[in-house]
Amino acid sequence: MAGERERLSFSAMVFRPMDFNKSPLKKKDITVADFFNALTERLGVPLERLNHAPMTRKIVERDIHRPGLALAGFTNLFTYQRVQILGNTESRFLNQLPPEKRKEAFANITSYKIPCVCVTDSNEFVPELLEMATKAKIPVFRTTLSTTKFIYIVTDFLDDQFAPYQIFHGSMVDVYGIGIFFAGRSGIGKSEVALDLVERGHRLVADDAVVITRKGESVLMASGTDTIGHFMEIRGLGIIDVEAIFGVRAVRYQKRVEIVVELLEWDNETEYDRTGLEPKTVEILGVPIQHVRLPIYPGKNITVIAEVIALNYLLKHYGYDAAQEMDKRIRDKIASNSKRGKKRRSTRNGEKKRRNHFNDRAIDYFEHDFE
Repeated sequence: MAGERERLSFSAMVFRPMDFNKSPLKKKDITVADFFNALTERLGVPLERLNHAPMTRKIVERDIHRPGLALAGFTNLFTYQRVQILGNTESRFLNQLPPEKRKEAFANITSYKIPCVCVTDSNEFVPELLEMATKAKIPVFRTTLSTTKFIYIVTDFLDDQFAPYQIFHGSMVDVYGIGIFFAGRSGIGKSEVALDLVERGHRLVADDAVVITRKGESVLMASGTDTIGHFMEIRGLGIIDVEAIFGVRAVRYQKRVEIVVELLEWDNETEYDRTGLEPKTVEILGVPIQHVRLPIYPGKNITVIAEVIALNYLLKHYGYDAAQEMDKRIRDKIASNSKRGKKRRSTRNGEKKRRNHFNDRAIDYFEHDFE
């Protein structure tokens, strides 16, 4: 009886579906210094620092703001906590005002705790306004880029910084250009499958701890963690460095998640998908992703199956679905046999035609190509 309880307990542990519905994590803020350094050093944005105000203030939103109405005096809806962009419209509005009126207009926004001000299109920023910003501890930057292009770059950068993410246990591999995330219980063989795929020429993105980030509304991007990188744990062997062993061609640092392959132990009492006519999906961070539940047992070649999963996904992407094609052929065959049966019943003498035993063969005639 005790053995039976243990068996049931183990079965429940093994076949319990993996929890992909984790609450997303999100970065709370970044400093203005991080913002400036990332734009200038990593993204190559020509951004000039106009004053020496401290860059310790926090940026807490991914959206930007153009303070045209606030400069005109309407501050009821002024989202001061955002990065403020002064484009051609705002700059020309300030520059056409008399000096005292210009100071009054700019004071409408410097009284708030603004993270920073960015002036685009190399527009002039008069010294008295710069002095007001410095006294208010507001960093001011200027770029040669147009307002539209600069807003696009900044918005994309901040969207990435504040994107929801979560860390999942599994292995992420680029197989024929398709991002496959291997999930399953600890010790089921995810790392071994990933290692075998790398040895066959595919590319490892991350193993064990996979950081999945939602970009925009419908794209999931995966990467490794800062600590683990492309290291991998193989039970019985230990820690290996995939990049050092296989070279730079065997790794990549980011990849879009397109398929989740969940490895499960084979269970005779479980019904598995055998046709693929109704593809399953799983939601990760609110984004539906194709979900393949793959039962495994000793001797089953999971690596080749993973390659076929990727190739089949590519075929579907380009408009060919093997499951639907097979279903169509079967339906056409049934319809054809049904019509033939009606014709036979309608013959006058009631004689049945002799069945052609080769009707179901792929070809009508075997050529002399046999041993």
